[in-house]
Amino acid sequence: VQLQASGGGLVQAGDSLRLSCAHSGSTFSNDNMAWFRQAPGKEREFVAGITWSGVGKGYADSVKGRFTISRDSAKNTVYLQMNSLKPEDTAVYYCAAKGGYDYSASANQYVLWGQGTLVTVSS
Repeated sequence: VQLQASGGGLVQAGDSLRLSCAHSGSTFSNDNMAWFRQAPGKEREFVAGITWSGVGKGYADSVKGRFTISRDSAKNTVYLQMNSLKPEDTAVYYCAAKGGYDYSASANQYVLWGQGTLVTVSS
């Protein structure tokens, strides 16, 4: 099973981007998914999570109201729609998957990680 993240790029402050994470395995419908990010010199931090059912969603305070996580079971893909981007959103964004009943804001709970996609927001 692999996760393939894509959609990053260089944008200006105020712009939007949509990240995608393709899940190659048959467990997607049972996996809770999340996006994390890591800026240079900083620790990896939770951005958003979504439960296996798609009903439960959660966001870091820093992105609440600007970012939206969603999933498409037909495409085995999870998305992160990022609006009103700020320079402080600049980071490598990673998608991650875990089993169980819920997503987690703790990176050490995830067993499967994508390779990361770089988002750079200029001021």
